[in-house]
Amino acid sequence: MAGMKKTPLFETHQALNAKIIDFGGWGMPVQYSSVLEEHRAVRNAAGLFDVSHMGEIEVKGRDALALLQSLATNDVSKIPDSGAQYTVMCYPNGGTVDDLLIYRHSQDHYLLCVNASNIEKDFQWILENNKTPAEVTDLSPQTAQLAIQGPRSEFVMQKLTETDLSSIRYYHFQRGKIHGIESIIARTGYTGEDGFEIFLPAGKAADLWREISEAGKEEGLLPVGLGARDTLRLEMGYPLYGHELDQDHGPLCAGLGWIVKMDKESNFSGNFIGRDALLRQKEQGPGERLIGFEIPGRGIPRAEYPILKNGEVIGKVTSGSFSPSLNKGIGMGYVRTEYAAPGGELEIGIRSNTAPCVVVKTPFCKSKVKK
Repeated sequence: MAGMKKTPLFETHQALNAKIIDFGGWGMPVQYSSVLEEHRAVRNAAGLFDVSHMGEIEVKGRDALALLQSLATNDVSKIPDSGAQYTVMCYPNGGTVDDLLIYRHSQDHYLLCVNASNIEKDFQWILENNKTPAEVTDLSPQTAQLAIQGPRSEFVMQKLTETDLSSIRYYHFQRGKIHGIESIIARTGYTGEDGFEIFLPAGKAADLWREISEAGKEEGLLPVGLGARDTLRLEMGYPLYGHELDQDHGPLCAGLGWIVKMDKESNFSGNFIGRDALLRQKEQGPGERLIGFEIPGRGIPRAEYPILKNGEVIGKVTSGSFSPSLNKGIGMGYVRTEYAAPGGELEIGIRSNTAPCVVVKTPFCKSKVKK
């Protein structure tokens, strides 16, 4: 573990005998009991995640909205106070800098939640492209983030706060105290289940983890590592930066056209970075598309495995795993556009063999978020 960054909960994970791995330079728990057990706890009861490795960047000032409109593909002006929005920042070529959530406190005050591996890159990208007086601050070192996900999440959390959690709608948040700890309580997540993501001071993370664990004991709450976090998001068809999104793959080929607003109103001069390239892609159609696929028989797909049609390589897997909910291998990957239609029969190269697969629409499992 030498040289790896640690979240404020690292010692807590060790005490729980978690299996620790290097995840983007962070020492993170991949599992505590088993990926299968943790996955099912989230789908059926509740799971508690340490996501303190994620980054938090604050944007404040009169020109905060103008700055974010120049960077994000989505229309940031549509976020209400105490609301959140999923978006992407793009390079001029239309590739992805990062995908992120933007939380709006007010028109002059935003919190960005970015991927752990991209914190420094994103922070520098925003600074370099800030042509306004807006203030940009990296709050990551002093901020912890916990996620509680699953159908019993609200019941567990309501034991610890006077904030009426039922009043927080999906993709909205409130400031409140949880066990006396000042927090941002957001009804967001990465699992397809109802639940909350909680931002709080780093020094209070271990206390809150302990209290939530205790409050959830009778409900079947388990600590959940990155292994189950990945199978949960994959069942929902959610992209992961470095897999479905990267500098060569932007939102359009990844099926995220709904977060690209070409004609958004703005009070800044010019368009968002990457707009021209995305406009060309939209007019011409991307040469490859992200698909979901299922393997009806035996075989578990993994990232980088080739996708074939009649023995010819036509793409590659970006994410793949055994689905505990569907009891079969599932995955996502990029293929040439002509092979992307649902119902198409392809093959996955698994070591020296091939496994037949079927192109399907995502999500693989129905979302149960509280809208």
